[in-house]
Amino acid sequence: METISRPVPVTGAPVAAGESFATLLGHWARRLGDRIAVTHLDHRDGADGRAVTLTWRELDDRVEAVAARLSEVAGPGERAAVLAGQSADYVVAFLGALRAGLVAVPLFAPGLPGHAGRLAAALADCGPRVALTTAGEHEAVTRFLAGSPVDPVVVDVDAVPTAAPREWPEPDPDAPAYLQYTSGSTRSPAGVVLTHGNVLANARQACAAYGAESGTTSAVSWLPLFHDMGLILGIGAPMAGGLESVLMDPLAFLERPVRWLRALSASPGAISAAPNFAYAYCASRVSEADKVYLELSRVVSLINGSEPVLPATIAKFHAAFAGCGLRPEVHRSSYGLAEATVLVSVTDAGKPPRQATFDRARLAAGYAVPAGPGASATTLVSCGRPVGQRVRITDPVTGRPAEPGEVGEIQVSGPNVGRGYWGRPEASAAAFGLPPRDPDTGEGWLATGDLGVLSDGELFVTGRLKDLVVVDGRNHYPQDIEQTVEEHPAVRPHSAAAFAIDGDAGEAAVVVLERAKGADAGIAAATAALRAAVSAGHGLRLHDVVFLAPGEVPRTSSGKISRARCRVSYLDGSLPARRLG
Repeated sequence: METISRPVPVTGAPVAAGESFATLLGHWARRLGDRIAVTHLDHRDGADGRAVTLTWRELDDRVEAVAARLSEVAGPGERAAVLAGQSADYVVAFLGALRAGLVAVPLFAPGLPGHAGRLAAALADCGPRVALTTAGEHEAVTRFLAGSPVDPVVVDVDAVPTAAPREWPEPDPDAPAYLQYTSGSTRSPAGVVLTHGNVLANARQACAAYGAESGTTSAVSWLPLFHDMGLILGIGAPMAGGLESVLMDPLAFLERPVRWLRALSASPGAISAAPNFAYAYCASRVSEADKVYLELSRVVSLINGSEPVLPATIAKFHAAFAGCGLRPEVHRSSYGLAEATVLVSVTDAGKPPRQATFDRARLAAGYAVPAGPGASATTLVSCGRPVGQRVRITDPVTGRPAEPGEVGEIQVSGPNVGRGYWGRPEASAAAFGLPPRDPDTGEGWLATGDLGVLSDGELFVTGRLKDLVVVDGRNHYPQDIEQTVEEHPAVRPHSAAAFAIDGDAGEAAVVVLERAKGADAGIAAATAALRAAVSAGHGLRLHDVVFLAPGEVPRTSSGKISRARCRVSYLDGSLPARRLG
């Protein structure tokens, strides 16, 4: 068995009693004072964006005021749901809840399209005593809450009066800091219980891994603040490392991706993150005229995570922006998940991520074997080495340690791993604290549900257990099928979702995708070509190929294709009626 463990020195001191993101805010407010702490680039009123800023002192004062107000309506340990849009006010609300000793629940405003059900389920699950929002969103929030089973006190964080500083109880490192809601394909949203110790450890791991330094580095992010990576990048790491946070709304990025690159250009020493699709999206949507104004040579790290990292995407992105000064070595492929706060592993600084090409059939059978001449191949991008924690690979059925080169379930152990799922003891016991425990720290192992292999000390993620397409006893990785179908000119790039359904003769494979512009005619011929390509490349017969119009394949709030929602919509017949195939 190969287990990799590579502690990385972290920025600042180890997590100590009495520390939290909110207490560190006070530290930086005293040290950095009138320097900018948070900038929100508001693109609602103009293409260039309006910068709304808070200094460290202003942020600390506003957080103090919110905490004082919360102490009047809620007690320590009660939940405070953040129901606001991406803004500096969101940062104030979240940190105010922590300072008051409440358990923050980072969620979103009710107006987020397509996510009302998830919001209602999360609120019902956590039972918040208070809901934090803004004056502009107050009416929408109260209207939404009127139809839910919870009845929290609604506090507008931009309308609370100033408050005199007070002494707050020291946070317990083992006490919950916030609930990070995550959802799978077969369950309602589950809140991962993350302690002050968990989140501070991971924020410091991230600062060290990505080269963050107070005064010279800024965190630039359009990722939603209610997502695990968006929260740690946009709030956690800045509080841990004294970094300026530059935020923008996900919709602003999706409307015009050059806005993200302009923010990187204007922020020397920038660290940022995005899922794989976003890099390809930038390469295809940013014009040559826009590139003239980009200066990307000072970017420190660009994190690529949360889905398989595709070699073609990395190449396309760097080819598109090399002329803007972008260096290949700033691309940092990473692996993480909400149950481990977010970050688990990352590629080494100073050099491009390593790529390895494996025999596709052997990889699907569970073994990472280099591809020989003429064999169908899958090229994977390394997700690097663990950051201040341990990683091992186990057999997903028996739990035994995997042999070198054997694909299995990724398991993680470290101070950043959460305590379980809120109110779900059985699910928590199945995933968290698995044996054997570390004799020094007492930490057990987290079963991630992700598949991977260790090769030369680096982690390669091959997919998710629940996403595997198993037909006629053979495993197929959905991302491989999606890459094959997206090579056809009739298919819109980065729009395909492959998944399995239960058919009359066992599991069957389905692909849902969007047609490319101008491809209205010839869909029948394209469907036949896709079936032939998947059959030839994967030995797999597609049960169904569904063409939809552009923009109609279900996506997450950050723009990624959601296989889980595609599968549910396909089975319940709720895919858009205007099917093209």
